Amino acid sequence: MNVFDYLFDLTKNIEKDFLLGSKETSSFKKLYNDGIKIASYLKETIGEGQNIVLISPNSVFFITAYLGIIKSGNTCVPLNFAIEQSNLDYILNTTECSTVFITESLKHRLKFNTDIHLIDEEEALCHIENQKTNYFNSDFNKNQAAEIIFTSGSTGEPKGVIISHQNIITNTNSIIEYLKLSSTDRMLVVLPFYYCYGLSLLHTHLKVGGSIILNNNFMFLGTVIQDLKHYNCTGFAGVPSHFQILLKKSESFKATEFPSLRYVTQAGGKLHDVFIKEFIEAFPTKEFYVMYGQTEATARLSYLPPELIHTKTSSIGKAIPNVELKIVNDEGNVIKANETGELLARGENIMLGYYKHDAETNLAIKDGWLYTGDIAKMDDDGYIYLVARKKEILKVGGKRVSPKEIEAVILSIPEIVDCTITGYDDDLLGEAILATIVIDHKIDESTIKEKILQVCSKNLSFYKIPQKIVFKTSIKISATGKKS
Repeated sequence: MNVFDYLFDLTKNIEKDFLLGSKETSSFKKLYNDGIKIASYLKETIGEGQNIVLISPNSVFFITAYLGIIKSGNTCVPLNFAIEQSNLDYILNTTECSTVFITESLKHRLKFNTDIHLIDEEEALCHIENQKTNYFNSDFNKNQAAEIIFTSGSTGEPKGVIISHQNIITNTNSIIEYLKLSSTDRMLVVLPFYYCYGLSLLHTHLKVGGSIILNNNFMFLGTVIQDLKHYNCTGFAGVPSHFQILLKKSESFKATEFPSLRYVTQAGGKLHDVFIKEFIEAFPTKEFYVMYGQTEATARLSYLPPELIHTKTSSIGKAIPNVELKIVNDEGNVIKANETGELLARGENIMLGYYKHDAETNLAIKDGWLYTGDIAKMDDDGYIYLVARKKEILKVGGKRVSPKEIEAVILSIPEIVDCTITGYDDDLLGEAILATIVIDHKIDESTIKEKILQVCSKNLSFYKIPQKIVFKTSIKISATGKKS
């Protein structure tokens, strides 16, 4: 089954608004019909099996294009609208993309080859109004790629995670089950849809016939609080920095009552216990779901039931429905309770693989098990606790960041001898970026620091710019020859 048909199975003729808000609204019926029109246009003009890039903030345009691409039998490649030109060029070249859905405003910031067809809001609307609806065969390969989600890779180059239609269907069913979602649920969305966590909100609420409210201005905290109340939101989802900012930067959040709010979910990195406790003390009647997942698992792998938030605050819980989790040692054997090892996952939500990276796919998936790269332990009751990250990827405000990419930019400055990027605990971001710089002792530190920030601002997205810069005069080498 095509995931488009799965999502609209019971809602395609409903006039109820799926998208609520002051700027844009759209009903289930309109999204279904407009998605079919976009799909028909794509099938007629480029066929099936192509990779189509989508660059847009959360909007009706994004949702319609995303659904249309997937329905057409092509593969959607949603990208961060703040993407660097170098990463965009790499992805366009790697995916051999010839069609891009992009907002008018972003067309002027990013550069594309003349042979790439750019479809903006105006052209998309034109196709919706004039395109005849094509016939789509119901006999569809559920294991076909639906989307490729690019994340930061350990080499610094973006790495494409291939997610199938069945992956999305399985993970959506699981999330709906443990969150007990229904058509009465309304989710305030502050997470971008190019991120698997954000997409999971879109998928689940489309499927159950609920509604979503888009807020693309989280830093204006007053609008978040206002939207939660005004639209009677029953759910809120965020990464650690969202909760930390609401708790620490808003004077009114904890004093505000949200009578319709049933639950909140938190994923995208570790939210320190002190913030969880602060939240549940301020809102004791709201269900707080701590969750864990990876892009390679479509979105979600585990959750901690809210009734255990007081007794197992640090835990990521147990496997979600239809997922198996186990912890193994270096020999691949399952370990005893309270011993540490690598966390493995198995289920129909596990990715097809990494795009054009067979070797990395074979390292990540062995005998059907996803090797998450996270070190964990399990308590006597079977609840899992993350201990450390095996992989070097940092999670800054819920976004995955490759240290090597930042190091490469900083090392382009001639005066710098060496650069090491690491993460450190931060109250707002969860994990922040530290740049340890080795320079010649004759160079003025304040001058070179200013130059580093200028070069980073020019070549990196804002969240990849180091929050701290420290200087050293020599590189420390271990006995093995590695930097220590």
